[in-house]
Amino acid sequence: MATKYIFITGGVTSSLGKGIICASLGRLLVARGLRVTVQKLDPYINVDPGTMNPYEHGEVYVTDDGAETDLDLGHYERFLGIRTSQQNNVTTGRVYYDVITKERKGAYLGKTVQVIPHITDEIKAHVKNLGESENYDIVIVEIGGTVGDIESLPYIEAMRQLRYDVGRKNTLSIHLTLVPYLAAAGELKTKPTQHSVKTLSESGLSPDILVCRSEYPLDDSIRRKIAQFCNVEIEDVIASLDAESIYEVPLLMQDEGLDGRVIEKLNLPAKNADLVQWKQFVEKVKNPKSEATIALVGKYVEHHDAYKSIVEALVHGGAVNDSRLNIKWIQSDYVNDHNVADLLGGVSGVLVAPGFGDRGIDGKLAAVKFARLQGIPFFGICLGMQCAVIEFARNCANLHDANSTEFNESTPYPVIDYMPDQRGVTEKGGTMRLGQYECKLTEGTNAGSAYGKELINERHRHRFELNNELRDTLQQHGLVVSGVNPERNLVEVIEIEKHPWFVGVQFHPELKSTVNEPHPLFVSFVKASLIYAGHVVKQEEFKNNQPV
Repeated sequence: MATKYIFITGGVTSSLGKGIICASLGRLLVARGLRVTVQKLDPYINVDPGTMNPYEHGEVYVTDDGAETDLDLGHYERFLGIRTSQQNNVTTGRVYYDVITKERKGAYLGKTVQVIPHITDEIKAHVKNLGESENYDIVIVEIGGTVGDIESLPYIEAMRQLRYDVGRKNTLSIHLTLVPYLAAAGELKTKPTQHSVKTLSESGLSPDILVCRSEYPLDDSIRRKIAQFCNVEIEDVIASLDAESIYEVPLLMQDEGLDGRVIEKLNLPAKNADLVQWKQFVEKVKNPKSEATIALVGKYVEHHDAYKSIVEALVHGGAVNDSRLNIKWIQSDYVNDHNVADLLGGVSGVLVAPGFGDRGIDGKLAAVKFARLQGIPFFGICLGMQCAVIEFARNCANLHDANSTEFNESTPYPVIDYMPDQRGVTEKGGTMRLGQYECKLTEGTNAGSAYGKELINERHRHRFELNNELRDTLQQHGLVVSGVNPERNLVEVIEIEKHPWFVGVQFHPELKSTVNEPHPLFVSFVKASLIYAGHVVKQEEFKNNQPV
């Protein structure tokens, strides 16, 4: 069977949730036994989001092969249970970079290089190469931005051309739009959708299916009106109402018949969707047997998308434990030794988040110290792990001025230091230690018990590491190195003796947590937090077991 391509565009306004719709449709098609992947085409000129401020673009999602990509790829992996790669995220910057590189090498034989055909051909090549790479049945292509944006026009044109290149019967266009409710008029308004479809059609790409975001149900009269003015059948007007959880969206789309219409229009094998496990997961998310509060301490907490994968991994870990995790967002800039008890008092677990730069570091160190002394389950990820090492070195290993050379290059005790191969690096984009690396775990530790195996693979994104020159000193005072990279002897996981659950990891476990395979460290952390919530250990009961 020839690979089918589904183009998903968005109109009226941004932030309608194209990524979730792509992931949800992908989930439904995978449940029907089809081989599906999703590709994100981003219209910004950055080569990738790796150098972007999290306030600009949310988290940077890292794939196994070390690609720094859009956070929507996290949705694709979590929903579909697939592994994405560099091929799954293409930016305008990447496209132009590739075209200019070819031009410099003389690949165009002296031709004048233009947006059409050279840029559009490059876009099409990226799309088709992904489809052919694994012989997928379906490639869902999400076009970033909003229809009508200047920067999106080359992608729309490329998709228009692709419809004829691969055959009209092998493509489908789905347009996500907004049907707003005007309180003053007391009714839903279809005119924004009509204009959005008109704009898309003027670019030569007419939608086959409309997915309409709305706060209120679309009755038959509204659907008929949209169908009539947008040249689609009434069955192709799909309502997408707000959901309590993003994990309900596939079920809502199935109820609306979205996957059925796609199957029919693309003439695909009509196997019934198997969503038993998914429905069980959603039921646990919506109706948990217990609850616990986790403090997420970070410098970007006012922008929750900066920690998107962490939040979803906590949801996955909570579902396994039949629990809902209520996140208490703590801005690390405002935490200190005087107010930390007020800010973190009553939480059942503390997660110190990744990041870069020295802003908010003192607050993260205060949170680590509080969790250590109080015996509260603690999870440090990347920079969170490094903060745990610094705090331990200062307060438990008598290295009072210990620090990371990221924050103080002249510290006498650089317990966190540049990786050797990072010292001469001057360019910022794509130059960190990126992608999947092995880690060997120590049996009997919290990490070893969580994974249940000795050798694991996790994704990384960092320049600094625990300094092996001070490793013995830290271990002599009770720091447990429970995971190392076997090839280079880099410290990957640290723990603390005689603490119920204190784990710091240099890698990013949140990036590999999916609905079908919740990450074992998050499952274990949530379980420890629930145990703590059932019996709060007083400091007096615990302090005698702490290294001092």
